[in-house]
Amino acid sequence: MSTPPTTLPVTNQQAVQSQPPINTPAFRTFFSRLSASIRDGLSQRRPWAELVDRSSMARPESLTDALSRIRKNLAYFKVNYVAVVSLVLAFSLFSHPLSLLVLLGLLAGWMFLYLFRPSDQPLVVFGRTFSDRETLLALVLSTIVVVFMTSVGSLLTSALMVGVAIVCVHGAFVVPDDLFMDDQEPANAGLLSFLGGSATSAAASAVAGRV
Repeated sequence: MSTPPTTLPVTNQQAVQSQPPINTPAFRTFFSRLSASIRDGLSQRRPWAELVDRSSMARPESLTDALSRIRKNLAYFKVNYVAVVSLVLAFSLFSHPLSLLVLLGLLAGWMFLYLFRPSDQPLVVFGRTFSDRETLLALVLSTIVVVFMTSVGSLLTSALMVGVAIVCVHGAFVVPDDLFMDDQEPANAGLLSFLGGSATSAAASAVAGRV
């Protein structure tokens, strides 16, 4: 009596192949815009020697004069000022490694679990599938906890206050020249336009792909 042949199950390799953990096109678009905006912004910065030129510094005559100088110097040195505030933030975070790790973990959670995760790939944790709404709610709650209930929020706030104070003191003591008015034609430098446009459009496109 012959033994019937054993039929082995054939696995569909395409079904086994897992999808990428992130939405690659949106991820690449976001970082390409980020890098292009940073390069464009740094190319429009003023010379650092001009920023620290003591010959152009004088005490303001009044509060009105100080505010007028700050407004004009913000328009002229805006890219340099963004770099100064960023350096203050970076120094504060690197001097507190635990807060830096917590903040990086939060940013990574937003990027990989929501913004750039493929919309057709559900989030599964310990065998439970979470919807986009549940994932968003968990990330929002985590952000509130990190910012308002840990030292990260106070660290960022204090660093921003120090950076803004440095910018205001410098802007109040630098005497604007007539050349400043000639250089105020560009409305926004690359870094600032990224904050107002590129990041919003890239994140919006990533979220729109999920909806």
